[in-house]
Amino acid sequence: MVLCQGGEGDAAPAAGGKEPEVPPCREDGAGAVQPCLCPAPGVEAAGAEESRACGCCSGMSWPCCCEAPGTKKKAACPGLGLFYTVLSAFLFSVASLFLKKIEDVHSVEVSAFRCVFQMAFVLPGLIYYKTGFLGPKGKRIFLFFRGFLGSTAMVLLYYAYQVMPLADATVITFTSPVFTSLLAWIFLKEKYSLWDLLFTLFAITGVILIARPPFLFGSHVTGFEGSYTNHLKGTIAAITSTLSAASTIVILRKVGKSVHYFLSIWYYAVIGLIGCVIALFVLNEWRLPHCGRDRVFLILIGLLGLGGQVFLTKALQIEKAGPVSIMKTMDVVFAFILQVLFLNHLPTWWTVGGALCVVASSSGTAIRKWRHSVKKAKQREI
Repeated sequence: MVLCQGGEGDAAPAAGGKEPEVPPCREDGAGAVQPCLCPAPGVEAAGAEESRACGCCSGMSWPCCCEAPGTKKKAACPGLGLFYTVLSAFLFSVASLFLKKIEDVHSVEVSAFRCVFQMAFVLPGLIYYKTGFLGPKGKRIFLFFRGFLGSTAMVLLYYAYQVMPLADATVITFTSPVFTSLLAWIFLKEKYSLWDLLFTLFAITGVILIARPPFLFGSHVTGFEGSYTNHLKGTIAAITSTLSAASTIVILRKVGKSVHYFLSIWYYAVIGLIGCVIALFVLNEWRLPHCGRDRVFLILIGLLGLGGQVFLTKALQIEKAGPVSIMKTMDVVFAFILQVLFLNHLPTWWTVGGALCVVASSSGTAIRKWRHSVKKAKQREI
């Protein structure tokens, strides 16, 4: 079986610049839209080219329907998408913990290893789906900036993990949905309401509580991991990483379904690897870890990061984005637990307060987007 539609979109728009409208597949009991499945090439029997109606897609003709004649639709497991989300959050958190445990390896080098794993995973998919390696001509500039900003976000986030507490850096990354809404309003003219402004202010408040700048909290600020200078550098890196990640989401929205999901990841990995190699030679930081344990950690970071990406993608395929975004806040919970258990660093009440502000902000943004999408879906049904 192969997918009719998948990822970021498998094919370029039809002539005239408009994408062909495809009737949506039916929803399962949990309300999650399932991808359309078609028989693989060569499965159809000879002489079966005529259009055959199927009741699963509102009269849509087979073979482009949810299921071929004679096949049984598998019952969806309730909560499976949310379980995948929690598992993804756990894998990402453990990868961040290993990053904290690595000694004498620059964050740029760790990012380069991560890009190599991404390329190894995506390359077979590009060959199988025959998407090419450059993408549509009109979309290449967007793919380039998606790759550049995405890889920049990864490098800065890894740097933040290394120089500041794990929980603090994780919490700051959860301001991404808020900044995504703001950038989508600026560049895509999407609606930005007073609620979105309130959530943005909550997110900024949370970041301020975590950063605790001396001009607001005085010169005798305690509870940092290492010096305040490193904490401030890590905070700036985490915020810049979040803005870069939000920008990539806006770019992906702009590109739409005209570019395959694998191609988007391919640009991310290739441009990231090239940028990391150049940066390592400029910084003179390219070296393999001396300790065998650190080498194992590097491999595990790549595998766990890839696994987290796969499970998050699977979660979004079978569950609505709203519940997935809310459940993804388990990243923060895992970060606090792992920081206490393995790094022996208790979070301060300022960090806890900032985490509550940021989680409330990102959850509120996700719930509003979810309710808006459900409302639009009901209007289309009517």
